[in-house]
Amino acid sequence: MKKVVIIGAGGVGGVVAHKCAQASDVFGEVLLASRTKSRCDKIAAEIAELQGKTIRTAAIDADDVKATAALLERERPAVVINVALPYQDLSIMEACLATGTPYLDTANYEPPDVAKFEYKWQWAFKERFEQAGLIAVLGSGFDPGVTNMYCAHAQKHLFDTIQYVDIVDCNGGSHGKAFATNFNPEINIREITARGRYWEKGEWKETDPLSVSMMFDYPGVGERKSFLLYHEELESLALNLKGLERIRFWMTFGESYLKHLEVLGNVGMTRIDEVDYQGTPVVPIKFLKALLPDPASLAPGYTGKTSIGCLVSGKKDGKPRKVFVYNICDHAACYQEVRAQAVSYTTGVPAVSGAVMIAKGIWSQPGVWNMEQLDPDPFLADVAARGLPWHVEERPA
Repeated sequence: MKKVVIIGAGGVGGVVAHKCAQASDVFGEVLLASRTKSRCDKIAAEIAELQGKTIRTAAIDADDVKATAALLERERPAVVINVALPYQDLSIMEACLATGTPYLDTANYEPPDVAKFEYKWQWAFKERFEQAGLIAVLGSGFDPGVTNMYCAHAQKHLFDTIQYVDIVDCNGGSHGKAFATNFNPEINIREITARGRYWEKGEWKETDPLSVSMMFDYPGVGERKSFLLYHEELESLALNLKGLERIRFWMTFGESYLKHLEVLGNVGMTRIDEVDYQGTPVVPIKFLKALLPDPASLAPGYTGKTSIGCLVSGKKDGKPRKVFVYNICDHAACYQEVRAQAVSYTTGVPAVSGAVMIAKGIWSQPGVWNMEQLDPDPFLADVAARGLPWHVEERPA
């Protein structure tokens, strides 16, 4: 039996802890650590109630490399699952290198003071992880993560050449709040208010935020207006899908959500720089985060479904082909199982599947890897078995 250390006790961290506890055939011991130990303890109590399993908890400041390394040195886990803030990716990677611990996360690093989503900071660790004989897996959530693996599956099994990919993400559910975000508000709002980007014919093209949209018919949800965004998996997929001509990412938002976001932006509440308030430096978006509902609190009473997938076009045996690879996830069912909504569930389950791949030695090659660079077959089988079944649908080419 292996030990796993989970860092981060938000909505996704809760799902990861529940699913690791369920995976007792792989993880005989689970430690959940966060800056706020009381959050870990609350999740541990839920796991005892729902799963009949016991996990341990600890307090950790993941910004502190020495403290994090000391925790890992004491615990000696088979893998660290990092579901803390993306700002903390590099410090946790440093702690893993210092202690010889395999690493996995669900979101790429971004600096606290710049809304810039790039892998360059983590890719820079590649040689050090190779020399240490350690594996680091980046972006093992849903998007990025499962979407990368849908593309890898398509490249391996369905196409000779992939030309176009559109990743589409719809949350067709309702939490009943006037305005809330389904994961960390600070990260969510930074992502949405950034300029859109997509890759076409060897170069990146930019758009104004939320200025490009299309209608898309999502299985299990229906037709929804979807907006072009930049999303981190585009950066690695543009490099690793051979023959690719264009890749884009789309996400749905309701009119009320967009109106609230517009007003908040107009009055400066989405700013990420410090402002002076009566002699105290305040970052508006951090203050806004404190006012908004905790994403983990949205789960009770959440209705509807998420529908996320990859529309892939290319050629097979010299003929045009188009397929849609996707998953549908029900909010209420997620709450019944792990006390979470589907946005957290769809991110947390793949993180556990990725950690299982590492713990079992299925993924072991030293270095820093994006998901599509690894074998999709055992991962996608594991994801389906843990609650995220996926489907392949032929579309007119």
